[in-house]
Amino acid sequence: MKRILSLTLALCLCLTLFACSQEGGSSSEAESSAASSESSSSAVTSEGSASSQVSSEPSEVSSAESEAGSASSASDVDTADLGTATVAALKGPTAMGMVKMMSDDAQSGQPTFDFNIYASADEITPKLVQGELDIAAVPANLASVLYNNTEGQVQVLAINTLGVLYIVENGDTVQSVEDLRGKTIYASGKGNTPEYALRYLLEGSGIDPDADVTIEWKSEHSECVAALAADPAGIAMLPQPFVTTAQAQNENLRVALDITEEWDKLAEESGSDAALLTGVVVARKEFVEQNPQLVGEFLSLYEKSVAYANEEVEETAKLIGEYDIVPEAVAAKALPECNITFIEGGEMKAKLSAYLQTLMDQNPKAIGGAMPGDDFYYAR
Repeated sequence: MKRILSLTLALCLCLTLFACSQEGGSSSEAESSAASSESSSSAVTSEGSASSQVSSEPSEVSSAESEAGSASSASDVDTADLGTATVAALKGPTAMGMVKMMSDDAQSGQPTFDFNIYASADEITPKLVQGELDIAAVPANLASVLYNNTEGQVQVLAINTLGVLYIVENGDTVQSVEDLRGKTIYASGKGNTPEYALRYLLEGSGIDPDADVTIEWKSEHSECVAALAADPAGIAMLPQPFVTTAQAQNENLRVALDITEEWDKLAEESGSDAALLTGVVVARKEFVEQNPQLVGEFLSLYEKSVAYANEEVEETAKLIGEYDIVPEAVAAKALPECNITFIEGGEMKAKLSAYLQTLMDQNPKAIGGAMPGDDFYYAR
């Protein structure tokens, strides 16, 4: 009996020790698991804090979304690797055609282009020559002048504006080019496309620009608008959108002549197929050679921006107002008349060379003394 009792007590003692051993092991594992969980929680909290600096939204994403995000980040890096370019546009159709591109680039969070808007080509020329600008919108003939004056260090990338010049007046005295004889004309753009287009028009109609009319040259188109407002009998040559701006200030102001139409008439009479071109986009040749991908990116985005300006007039007009190019209401009316375009490659070369040849025949100084070589015309 005593022996059985002893065996029973020994068995109970073993079972108790075994149970304690198991409980201790579970407790140790639980503590280890808790420590591990706390460590993981700490790491997640730390990452969450870093993420919250970028976005306050939850970041639960699927593996597919994660891969897409990685691809997007890689794309951003590639774009950044292209570098940056300093770009100049003129306050008028060139900037209007570029405005969608300006807006998208500014909102990208990582701008690729530094856009600058100037009132006059005279402000752009020295900056381009000195290397302060990489890409610039300039009058068509000025591109050739720059090419000749810099020994080929400027290339034309695209035509961006066709004919946008008009003769406007307070009254009803001008019905033809001949009616300009003896008149005073306010104009801006001396030494550039506006001057040579006006001279071509007058000379082709038998009028001496230096003797038969008085041309008062202003430094900016806005000064011509002011001169018209102060002169009840004023006549001016203006491009869009400044025609619309002037008409907003004076409801009696009328478009007397479309210089593009008059140019086409003279060209047809002389057997020329040269169209009137107003503006082009140029770049420093060194910049183009060193940044071919960036130049290609610029042209692709610019082409889309021009298409947007022509198709989405109301939205583009809003952007134009926001960038203080002209008021939104003026832009909405003027955009369809601005002849904003994008022409590159072989078509650009054919149209621009024909136009420059017309100016060359009229006055070699208008294009810098000589027709530019083939290297003047950029092709991607």
